[in-house]
Amino acid sequence: MAPDSRAVVALRGYFQGIHLVLRQPQGSLTPAFLPFGLSDTSPDEGLVEDLMVDDKAVEQLAEGLLSHYLPDLQRSKQALQELTQNQVVLLDTLEQEISKFKECHSMLDINALFTEAKHYHAKLVNIRKEMLMLHEKTSKLKKRALKLQQKRQKEELEREQQREKEFEREKQLTAKPAKRT
Repeated sequence: MAPDSRAVVALRGYFQGIHLVLRQPQGSLTPAFLPFGLSDTSPDEGLVEDLMVDDKAVEQLAEGLLSHYLPDLQRSKQALQELTQNQVVLLDTLEQEISKFKECHSMLDINALFTEAKHYHAKLVNIRKEMLMLHEKTSKLKKRALKLQQKRQKEELEREQQREKEFEREKQLTAKPAKRT
């Protein structure tokens, strides 16, 4: 059964109750003849079985009621669908913004890491400069030590040569016995 036909059947029952009330003489309305929701008694209780209800009138009343309220209900349904769609869009946008904030937070962490890396890079550059300076100093010291060693060797060689010369000179200065002929 389609939703519209269920609504028509429900409305038909409602309008039959109203039709019965309208056919009663004025002042003779009893709770048994009141429409649904207006009495604590059952709607079927006390109904006269031999009353004729015009199905065409009930059908027209149901269609009239539907034609009166259905456009508003459809507009409300459309508005609710638009609101739901807008809510979905807003949720997606919100999720994107949250992910952007998370990225920003991770960027802050990355920035802190880069700052720390710069600090350690500067330390490494200073250590490298110190190592180059120490290398230059050790090279100069090695050259100086080599020169000093060469100078000492030269001085010792000169002293040795001087001693030999003095020894030779002394040897020459020492009296030689004359030869007998």
